[in-house]
Amino acid sequence: MDDLTNDALINGTNFRTYSENFAVRSDSDDEFSAGAVDGKVEIEDAALNYQKAPKVFDRFYNSSSEEEEEDEVSSSSNYQRRLDYMLQFLDRKLSTSSSPDQPLSEYTSSGSGIGIFKPPVRAAVHPNRPPCIEVRPHPLRETQVGRFLRRIVSVDDGGGPQLWAGSESGIRVWDLKNDIYTGGNEGEEEGTVRYWESAPVAAAALCLVGDGGNRVVWSGHKDGRIICWKMMDFSIAGGRGNGVSRKGFHEVFSWQAYRGPVLSMVVSSYGDMWSGSEGGAVKIWPWEALEKSLSFRVGEKHMASLLVERSYIDLRSQVTQNGACNSIFSSDIKYMLSDLVGAKVWTASYQSFALWDARTKELLKVLNIDGQIENMSVDSLMEDEMRMKFVSNSKEKAPNSFNFFQRSRNAILGAADAVRRAAAKGGFGDDNRRIEGLVATVDGMIWIGCANGLLVQWDGNGNRLQDLQHHAFAVQSLCTVGTRIWVGYISGIVQVLDLSGKLLGQWMAHQSPVIDLAVGASYMFTLANHGGIRGWSISSPGPLDNIFRAELSGKEFLYTSLENVKIMAGTWNVAQGRAAPDSLISWIGSSAADVDIVVVGLQEVEMGAGFLAMSAARETMGLEGSSAGQWWLDMIGKMLDEGSTFSRVGSRQLAGLLISVWARNNIQGHVGDVDVAAVPCGLGRAIGNKGAVGLRMRVYGRVMCFVNCHFAAHLEAVNRRNADFDHVYRTMFFSRPSSILNGAAAGVSSSVQVLRTTNAMSVNPVDVVPELSEADMVVFLGDFNYRLDGISYDEARDFVSQRCFDWLRERDQLRAEMEAGNVFQGMREAVIKFPPTYKFEKHQPGLAGYDSGEKKRIPAWCDRILFRDSRSASVSTCSLECPVVASVLLYEACMDVTDSDHKPVRCIFNVEVARVDETVRRQEFGEIIRSNEKVKRLLEELAKVPEAIVSTNNIILQNQDTSILRITNKSRKDKAIYEIVCEGLSTINENGQASDHHPRGSFGFPRWLQVNPAAGIIQGDQTAEIAIRHEEFQTLEEFVDGVPQNFWCEDARDKEVMLLIKVRGSCTTETKCHRIRVRYSITGKRTPMNRKANNPLPSQTNLLRSDFKLSGSCDVVDQLRNLNSP
Repeated sequence: MDDLTNDALINGTNFRTYSENFAVRSDSDDEFSAGAVDGKVEIEDAALNYQKAPKVFDRFYNSSSEEEEEDEVSSSSNYQRRLDYMLQFLDRKLSTSSSPDQPLSEYTSSGSGIGIFKPPVRAAVHPNRPPCIEVRPHPLRETQVGRFLRRIVSVDDGGGPQLWAGSESGIRVWDLKNDIYTGGNEGEEEGTVRYWESAPVAAAALCLVGDGGNRVVWSGHKDGRIICWKMMDFSIAGGRGNGVSRKGFHEVFSWQAYRGPVLSMVVSSYGDMWSGSEGGAVKIWPWEALEKSLSFRVGEKHMASLLVERSYIDLRSQVTQNGACNSIFSSDIKYMLSDLVGAKVWTASYQSFALWDARTKELLKVLNIDGQIENMSVDSLMEDEMRMKFVSNSKEKAPNSFNFFQRSRNAILGAADAVRRAAAKGGFGDDNRRIEGLVATVDGMIWIGCANGLLVQWDGNGNRLQDLQHHAFAVQSLCTVGTRIWVGYISGIVQVLDLSGKLLGQWMAHQSPVIDLAVGASYMFTLANHGGIRGWSISSPGPLDNIFRAELSGKEFLYTSLENVKIMAGTWNVAQGRAAPDSLISWIGSSAADVDIVVVGLQEVEMGAGFLAMSAARETMGLEGSSAGQWWLDMIGKMLDEGSTFSRVGSRQLAGLLISVWARNNIQGHVGDVDVAAVPCGLGRAIGNKGAVGLRMRVYGRVMCFVNCHFAAHLEAVNRRNADFDHVYRTMFFSRPSSILNGAAAGVSSSVQVLRTTNAMSVNPVDVVPELSEADMVVFLGDFNYRLDGISYDEARDFVSQRCFDWLRERDQLRAEMEAGNVFQGMREAVIKFPPTYKFEKHQPGLAGYDSGEKKRIPAWCDRILFRDSRSASVSTCSLECPVVASVLLYEACMDVTDSDHKPVRCIFNVEVARVDETVRRQEFGEIIRSNEKVKRLLEELAKVPEAIVSTNNIILQNQDTSILRITNKSRKDKAIYEIVCEGLSTINENGQASDHHPRGSFGFPRWLQVNPAAGIIQGDQTAEIAIRHEEFQTLEEFVDGVPQNFWCEDARDKEVMLLIKVRGSCTTETKCHRIRVRYSITGKRTPMNRKANNPLPSQTNLLRSDFKLSGSCDVVDQLRNLNSP
């Protein structure tokens, strides 16, 4: 489960908890709360999809495939895991014996549970957001190098929804109908729903678009290729996806669309595929070419590729040839959407967007983000180009040919032109107002999300209506379902709005930017930048959330797994020296054999004014490290048998401060997401002679931070030391190592870092939650430099020699400050039972080595190790509510080491970690849906689709006729949402029969037919009128390499299309359907619509009553079985 932090992001002005606007009743309520949710919702009946235990007699009736046997093994394994977790829970409850490793006594600082120093809130089910399905739990970043997911799309071809994801190396597919409540198979990502994966592709997928009409998915890639993938058929081969292997399915065909990347794609309401690339390039791939290419056989893949590749229509060339040009044609086309209501296509760059007629492909309007119409003449553009050429040519001439002013003028003009071009690409200018997402809603509105969090509403004609802002962070993704709009932000927050823009709810969906959204199977799926995918009920926030939360919380013991980790943390101020091998063995090597993770913090690895100045300069350029630091890393790694036994997971150096972490290889798969940080506390908070370096990582899904510090020196500098800690705690922001950054992740990560840093430097930084506060466990180690107060050198020596540490602890500055709540608030330290570690004469063994020089510095415990875990006053045992519980097994100084004036200190922690088994939790989620009577009743209520009536079943058009189709919503209180698509096109033969049926791309209309509006909302007891019109478009113009040819092919045959009217509730994906035949007669003969045809279609009906009521999907199929005409 993700962290329950960052609540400050949603508790400020204009923010409410996710369910504030809903009357949610408790589990004891019997009836649905009236008015709790605006509209109805339907969640797919999980009873049909729930994976039951295999029956013993099944093997006598079916021959199991290899993958079916894998399913049986996987199901058996999941049940066994649940049993193990239950026994583990009971054992912990009943056990009275103490642990064989007795923990040491601890001292806890004051100030725990207050403000930023309290442990983060954790729970089996997040209390501040709806329960969700973990389709793909947060994967460790290190396992995703070259494989990060970029985009997701849900596609339904009638056989069930499928979730497709494009990554940097291929495509993944999930069966949402059958597998969403099941687990994966052995060898796959732990906790992930079973998936199918393509063979590796050469370049990252940047965009995806589904075509349910043709049962294909198109992916656009970074190398400029567009790839066609066949949708899986999970209804055959036992639901095994076309009978192909789950690993390595191949493309249908592909072609080179651009020289640069394919940045955006969409299928228009007429079935054509539009795509955008760099520099304003927009191409259309006509439906006719796509249809023909899909008819080729497997061995003719190259012919299909060549056919489509040469069929494109270059819109940019056509528009500029017509005498007008706009800035959008020099900007990258990042986003596209198809407006089904208005039959338009919207293409957008970062600062402007264009509206196109989807049928005629004409440019209608170009607007900037302020709604102002842009129009740049060709003459102006040519003037700019000539100016650039003049500047460029001038550079080739001898310098003596121009005077100073001429050269200056040309340089300024060149720079200005470069800025203009960069601004067009979003690099400069109003960067915080750049467009980050588009979505079209069922009421015909268009919503645009911006980088400053602004949401702008437009009508279908490009008129700006209103702008709203519910969050200060950048919008990353937009999606709509029914009468709701979902918005994903770079902060990880998801918001749900109604069609007017009113905020219905919000919550922290991921601890990472929400980069994409997709709706399917009654869930809204969110893709996080780290690659995790979660499914949220489309009715959330709503009345079901509390029921699921209570049920899942009550079954926590069934899916909670407890892990045990031993961590050794060591700190040493090495005083610019180098340790002997025996010293390293005494400090680290002697204890490393019994631990899983080794954390090493060093101070004063290298000092000196010159080195510190150079280090500060290197930090400004993103450089770090030194030869001395590398020597220590190599020596410790050699001692730990790095590579064979341990692996170094990360390190960070700031001047003389160095931290590094090693993990044992057998837990390496559970350790990752390593981030590092550095905070200088020296002169002007800029020099690293004092400060801290930190390393953050995930261990078994829990966040652990280790911070190596070196605070201000001298006895009297207590307040400075306290201030150093406070500065480090509040301003330590982690960033991922540059060596593992992928392009997309780097961009989003840096954006998050800039936003957090900006907020940290704001007028009220107290409101910002420090990243260290978000960790489940924090360990501070280092040379804190706190001394002993009120004692002389000789007295201290005497007490040390007598080992009277109790009395010395009373003089410890750090203990006094912790008790007063001034520093390390809420942190723990094992009781010190070793001599002070500072200051010693080098190479002087024993306690006689304390400083005996002229200064005679008083011995002190400068070198310390403190920690904070998940425990609070109310919870102290390890559970999902308190996921990390640490105890100290060893806390000591290595007094025999004499290589420095400080003694090294080490601390061994025994750490219990509670984590969620997502596979078992998903099964429990499905079991609740299947067996909980209250949930079933609510789902049935929410799943109701309003009753609707259509005015006719058959329409005949001739010579630009217009026919009015009426849809009446018979429900008095519920809204009905309709959508009209084209299932297929047939030609009418001489006998008046429909034949030669062809499905339409993405259920698009033929170009001779106009349906307006093709989607909309019908209020209760209201009627919608839809114009069905024939347009003069009997001829087909062919394009080759973007150039229209003089070959015209006239199609003079009568045609017939089957329109499908899909009606659903205001918040559901379930539909009721009605089919209407529309026949266009070119010959003028009004031939009857004969029921006999050469190519019968399944699942279609001939409904003759004009007031026919729409029935459920199953009822429609039953009535269609005997029909032969398409």
